[in-house]
Amino acid sequence: MKSLTSAPGPIGIFDSGYGGLTILHGIRRLLPQYDYLYLGDNARAPYGTRSFDVVYEFTRQSVMKLFEMGCHLVILGCNTASAKALRTIQQNDLPVVDPLRRVLGIIRPTAEIIGSLTTTRHVGILATEGTIRSESYTLEIQKLFPDIRVSGVACPFWVPLVEYNECDSPGADYFVKKRIDQLMALDSSIDAVILGCTHYPLLLPKIQKYIPSSVRIVPQGDYVASSLQSYLERHPEMERRCTRGGTVHYLTTENPEKFRESARIFLHEKEVDVESVTL
Repeated sequence: MKSLTSAPGPIGIFDSGYGGLTILHGIRRLLPQYDYLYLGDNARAPYGTRSFDVVYEFTRQSVMKLFEMGCHLVILGCNTASAKALRTIQQNDLPVVDPLRRVLGIIRPTAEIIGSLTTTRHVGILATEGTIRSESYTLEIQKLFPDIRVSGVACPFWVPLVEYNECDSPGADYFVKKRIDQLMALDSSIDAVILGCTHYPLLLPKIQKYIPSSVRIVPQGDYVASSLQSYLERHPEMERRCTRGGTVHYLTTENPEKFRESARIFLHEKEVDVESVTL
């Protein structure tokens, strides 16, 4: 591994694909003053159905690339990576690579806020197969709020609907309604549903259409952003290592032009500054 610079650098955001762009969007809206470096491992996406070992290794490679490019703080803007790789990287890799660098996930910030968003104490999770199988949300939520009952349903077709720009198609209605009905059949007392995949906010109009009006929908972007703001306020030593130029640069392990086209769906920006990297 290359030697790491101690000079301040951008905040890194990693995702296996494009969904983490919704996390980046929420963070930039709240904290526009910082520089950001986004890395999408699009060539090897999706991570959702891969094993713990494979997700850990892919995530570790991407985190190390962001460290090499000057990041001192990296956010795993990916639920699967947060569920399957975060703890191992924090406990095993960071002490060896650089004890002063940090990697944060997006599951805990959502778990921390959910206690204030449910009245019935019955919460639902809509996520990828890998995230549901890991039970990461259930474990994190019940660690903080033992009285909350958590039910989860995997939504295997939702990510392709987003990535193929089919969010508004009649087919999307079928797949969205099916999974919401399945979740509410598991527990009709659910009054808050976490969208546990960063792609899902793009399906929000369909989700709102089929979810009961009494149920609160919880996308992650804003809560992750608030959590990051709080983290930087509590850790001024890390905040000083984050450069403030208001810039964002994108990296992809796939074709840059393909990334630009898909990123426009998530960001609604005409120009996306992106380059291809090898991990």
